[in-house]
Formats: sequence, C-alpha cells, structure tokens
Amino acid sequence: MDTARTIRNIANVVNLSTPLGLILIAVGRGRLRRHRHLIVADRVSLPVPAGAMTVGCVVLVFRKSLEEAQAGNPTLMAHEEEHAWQWAYCLGLPFLPLYLAASGWSLFRTGDRAAANHFERQAGLAAGGYREMPRLPFREALARLRRA
Repeated sequence: MDTARTIRNIANVVNLSTPLGLILIAVGRGRLRRHRHLIVADRVSLPVPAGAMTVGCVVLVFRKSLEEAQAGNPTLMAHEEEHAWQWAYCLGLPFLPLYLAASGWSLFRTGDRAAANHFERQAGLAAGGYREMPRLPFREALARLRRA
C-alpha cells in the first residue's frame, strides 16, 4: 500500500480536482481505466492542444489510446503523475490560474508555453515531451510583447 499516493488521491477528491477530471471524461467520452494510482481516460475527444493533461488524479489522453501515447513518449505517465501531486499541493482548483500564469510567463520568456513553466519543469520537461528553450533577456521579451 502506498500511503502517500492514497493521501494525494483523497486530497484531490476533496479539493474537487479529481471530480472535475471525471466530468471532463464524461464530456469527452473517454475510455476509462486505472493506471497504478491514477485514473486514465484515453481517446478523449475535447478541443485541447495537448497529447495528455492531468486534472487531479485523472489523466486525459486526447485522440489516442494510452498505449499509442506511451509508444510516442514512454515517460508520459511519470510526468502526468507529477502533475497529480501539483494539483494536491496547490489545493485543487487554484492550480488552474497558477498553471495559466506559469504558461504565460513561459511564453513571455521563451516563446514556448512549457519551457519556463514552473509546473512543467518540475514534472520534467523531457518526460513530458517538451524541450529546453533559451530564455530571452527580459528587455528583449518585453520589447517583443510590445510589438505584438
């Protein structure tokens, strides 16, 4: 028995992030299954520009089977499990604006939504299929933003 993961899973139910993930499964008509300590829905049909996404302890795999997604990225589930921990330590739904802010910061500094995103870096950029990008000097990033 893995006590830490059980506590995380309970926390993500109480903080409403896992219930939100289950609603997204229903809306996207994903195929439901368990993968270790996570709930996985694959072949989810939602207009999300990502291969996979975690909401609470629910991993949504878009347009592919879990096996197809893992064939393309064998470390995918380890990366997504880290996001489940992040939902727990952010106390659930506050993760959404924090993640969006981190994505905005990353876009500002690198032109990429993941490269400088704290949450993606903490979960492992390479494990999530992302790559390192050079950081723009702050003044250059600010000038680029003004031009946009």
